[in-house]
Amino acid sequence: MICVETRHMRAALRAQINKTDRNDARGIAQMMRAGLYRPVHVKTLRSQKLRMLLTHRKLLQSKAIAVENDLRATLRNFGLKVGMVGAAKFEARIRELGETIPDLATLVEPLLIVRRVLREQIAILHRRLLAIVRNDEVCRRLMTVPGVGPVVALTYRATVDVPARFRKSKSVGAVFGLTCSKYQSGEVDRSGRISRCGDEMMRAMLYEAAHIMLVRSTKWSWLKAWAMQVARHRGLKKAIVALARRLAVIMHRIWVDGTEFRWTRQQVAVAA
Repeated sequence: MICVETRHMRAALRAQINKTDRNDARGIAQMMRAGLYRPVHVKTLRSQKLRMLLTHRKLLQSKAIAVENDLRATLRNFGLKVGMVGAAKFEARIRELGETIPDLATLVEPLLIVRRVLREQIAILHRRLLAIVRNDEVCRRLMTVPGVGPVVALTYRATVDVPARFRKSKSVGAVFGLTCSKYQSGEVDRSGRISRCGDEMMRAMLYEAAHIMLVRSTKWSWLKAWAMQVARHRGLKKAIVALARRLAVIMHRIWVDGTEFRWTRQQVAVAA
């Protein structure tokens, strides 16, 4: 069985005047016969299970944040501000504010219970995620890259699945939608924003890892120095995107070569 790239097939079928099931079937058969299709990689069962774990964790996180934001907005209507408070002290802060107005505590109690259950299940999934990363050699090597934590490493492992399907490491950035779109016609030749094709979760994780390396990480490396130069000439946001694309390439090379991240240019030159 061959799975084809849907956007490419849809663009080819749009050339038909009449859209019918019979014409679609005939067009797909003609594309397959002529070899004009683009095959899509079908992930292994293990990668699909890892992806399910990551998706469920992200879903619970979004629901917990939505509940917390709703509680903040509800209390603000009564002139009560939650303020800057961590996840551990959030419930105590809500109860403290709820005591100032009669019957308000009973109204926010159901949302607090839902939030508590969500946070408990998120913790369970996160511990399961850490256990998988701890026993996975590839994830441990990917985490040697600055800014890459357990969640980013496992997301990369589940998304790439089989590194051999990329002939060049540079093509990984394009698959994740981190390369610039291009328009060329006659004398017009311009590059646009990133294409944003491919896996949205992986693209967001790489952007987060790049942001952490540039903004929060204190340890210096040749990669951070390169990104800082880009930031000085092109701005911080473009530097983060460029760094995210380069992180995708470096992580693929680490996976294929079985090596770890090299912090200095001298180490890179010696390895080369």
